[in-house]
Formats: sequence, structure tokens, C-alpha cells
Amino acid sequence: MNIDWGALGTVFVVALVAAVVLTTLFAYGIRGLSERETARERGGTGAAQMTGSVACFAVCAAVVAYGLYLIVA
Repeated sequence: MNIDWGALGTVFVVALVAAVVLTTLFAYGIRGLSERETARERGGTGAAQMTGSVACFAVCAAVVAYGLYLIVA
């Protein structure tokens, strides 16, 4: 039994980067929703914060869907 350590290292690095990116994007999406509420309390619309949050969540969903596509296909 041979282990391809280079491929294993590549999988580890890609998984680590993907986890960090997804966690960061999700956190920014939650933060944007919180800032939207603060802006609305101060009399603003909070449209920019909502747009940013939706974009972050959309990218998260796209990355997860792509990962599932790679696993199923």
C-alpha cells in the first residue's frame, strides 16, 4: 500500500482554505445583517448591508453546491 503524500497534502491545504473562506464569508454575512438592523434603527435603509450579506451567503451556497457536485459526480 502506497500513500501519495503530495496528493494528501494538496487535499489538506484545499480543505483548510475552503473552510477558512466559507467561515469568513458566512461571518461577514451575519455581520452585514447585524449592521443592517443598526442602520435601520438609525433611520437608514440598510440596503447596502443587505446586498453584501446576500452576496456572501450566495457565494457560500455556491461553494457548497460545487463541493457536493464534485462528490456526487
